[in-house]
Amino acid sequence: MQSTEYQYKIFNIKTVIEVTALSRSTIYEMINPKSRYYDETFPKPVRLTEVRVGWVSQEIYDWLEVKIAKREEA
Repeated sequence: MQSTEYQYKIFNIKTVIEVTALSRSTIYEMINPKSRYYDETFPKPVRLTEVRVGWVSQEIYDWLEVKIAKREEA
């Protein structure tokens, strides 16, 4: 098996809720382009199986970093 530079970790919805302090419904509204709460900057889930999705941990952390940086700009 070839080694990669990055070690990806996939978060399930419970972990995304815990890390972001957002509710389950808010997260799903933010990834739904038809929702008025859609946020194109929020990380898209990765389909793992037909019924299971997850989020790349680094993408969640990067999204939070941008939010923190915007707070400091204000």
